[in-house]
Amino acid sequence: MVTLSRARDNMVEYQLQRRGISDRTVTKAMRTVPREVFVNPGFEEFAYEDTPLAINEGQTISQPFIVALMIEKADIEPNDRVLEIGTGSGYAAAVMSRIARHVYTIERHAALAEEAKQRFQRLGYRNIEVRVGDGSKGWPKAAPFDAIVVTAGGPSVPQSLKDQLDLGGRLIIPVGGESEQRLLRVTRTGADTFDEDDLGGVRFVPLIGAEGWTAEHSLYTRAIEEKSVEKLSLPELIAKVAEDLPPIEDPAFGRLFDRFGDRRVVMLGEATHGTSEFYQARAAITRHLIEHHGFNIVAVEADWPDAAAIDRYIRQRSAQNTAEIFRRFPRWMWRNAEFSAFVAWMRESNGRKADPALQTAFYGLDLYNMSGSIATVLKYLDKTDPDAAAIARERYGCLTPWQNDPATYGRAALSSGYRTCEEAVLQQCRDLLQQRLTEGPDGDEFLDAAQSAKLLASAERYYRIMYYGGRHAWNLRDSYMAETLEHLLDARGPDAKAVVWAHNSHIGDARHTDMGVVHEEVNLGQLCRQRFEGETAAIGFGTHDGQVAAASDWDGEMKIKDIAPSLSDSYERLCHDSRKPRFLLDFDRDQLLHDRLVEQRLERFIGVIYRPETERMSHYMLASLPQQYDAFVWFDHTHPIRPLDCASDTEGTPDTFPFGL
Repeated sequence: MVTLSRARDNMVEYQLQRRGISDRTVTKAMRTVPREVFVNPGFEEFAYEDTPLAINEGQTISQPFIVALMIEKADIEPNDRVLEIGTGSGYAAAVMSRIARHVYTIERHAALAEEAKQRFQRLGYRNIEVRVGDGSKGWPKAAPFDAIVVTAGGPSVPQSLKDQLDLGGRLIIPVGGESEQRLLRVTRTGADTFDEDDLGGVRFVPLIGAEGWTAEHSLYTRAIEEKSVEKLSLPELIAKVAEDLPPIEDPAFGRLFDRFGDRRVVMLGEATHGTSEFYQARAAITRHLIEHHGFNIVAVEADWPDAAAIDRYIRQRSAQNTAEIFRRFPRWMWRNAEFSAFVAWMRESNGRKADPALQTAFYGLDLYNMSGSIATVLKYLDKTDPDAAAIARERYGCLTPWQNDPATYGRAALSSGYRTCEEAVLQQCRDLLQQRLTEGPDGDEFLDAAQSAKLLASAERYYRIMYYGGRHAWNLRDSYMAETLEHLLDARGPDAKAVVWAHNSHIGDARHTDMGVVHEEVNLGQLCRQRFEGETAAIGFGTHDGQVAAASDWDGEMKIKDIAPSLSDSYERLCHDSRKPRFLLDFDRDQLLHDRLVEQRLERFIGVIYRPETERMSHYMLASLPQQYDAFVWFDHTHPIRPLDCASDTEGTPDTFPFGL
């Protein structure tokens, strides 16, 4: 378990220094001040996350990076006298007090001011003076100030604050309305002259006061109303903030996701591998991003060679024999009517683009052909050691990141026969990889000789870990998928943009779930956020009940199963209790909702296997929804996908999929 002291050091290194905060006096102060003292009780474990957190009176404590940025831009020196507008929890004033000679801070909420005073006293910070008042008018009796830091956004820069700057003094203040705020630095250069620098876009609570937002402005009214909003239950708040989704076939559905059109990677999740609404919604969003925002890669949680056959088809290239694509368990994930319709659209869309460079490409992110490799393992073990084959099916089916049913571990215990078969199976997997590396998309330079050689060199480790299953296999697979995505974007050039389809467990940042916190697992979403910082969007999907296409065991028969109603202490139940049938939650749209949802709750994950009889242990884990995802798409009642073959998972699939010829 990471200690708070270690978390504080990690915050400075990863959230501050790696994002450009270089002033050592600032980073030293941030390492010194215990942020956990300044958050509300129960939120201590989130104190060093890079996110704002709710405090009392409808206010927030700013994310650590913003605090550090504002203090660094204020250029505070050891002998400076500093004024802060908006004490809040007192955290920023505490940090500045470790740098400056004296800090004066004004808070309009008496309760917050008193709480901050008590924190300063407990910590022994004696160079901070707090008073209650209208911060927009400053603190004339204590002026002039070497620096003024304002932690609330006003309609303009208050003249009183400018007047209270000493010559050469710096004023840091957010300015703007509801749609946009800019962080400004105002420097006094003379008696009546000031320089102004724009430091970028930000988002703060409104500055209420005579020279801020007044009763004549809508932001004043909103700030007053926020107190009453705080009294809403979470389902009521979700209902208030959520954006209703039109029918999926309505063009307005896709337009709701224009807000993510400037990202380089948009990851679209799913709470199950067998829900029609999830496939249809992802297809609609992807179509819109391709048509209106220049996305030219669709990368999915699937084997590379099978996806390569789809790519050849949609780009109208000479196709090899495609009879065997997506023929292995779980075949319904891709051999379904919803996905087939999307494939047909991609082919038609590409046909309208004369320049091949403008066409959309389709890739599977699993270069190591996991499904095919597992099929090879099972085929070999079925012949040589049926008991070992049974163990393998249990291991592949049960040891998912959210699985927590102790009974499955006993059934998955390794036998001596299982270990004996290892080398023979690994050789077959390596041979399969060698064969499949020749089946990549024609004309692409991604899988050149050097890349293929690298894959083959790493295959030994990958297949050995995959053979035994478990959590190490998860980390390895997601790491390779992230590397593959990065290589694909590089291969298609600096303007390449990708839509990723994968399960919620892959695209929701693992650092904010039990996967990362308890099991030290990573996933595609976390790695993408780290590699493409500020250029990714992770959109999760969820449902309360309905039906789903799933199996009971690995390599088992697909069945249409009833989805049990979500558990009472889950995020899904909160969404269901909002009484809205389908909606989009953008977690950047409302800070109060973000902060009230940030505490971990249960979240449901249904993969290709669904075991409602052990629902809690098999399909739920703790997570922080607004930290996992940038947005969340909700369908209260859902339906199963429509498989193109329903008889079994081994017979009866049309060999013409997906071409319909």
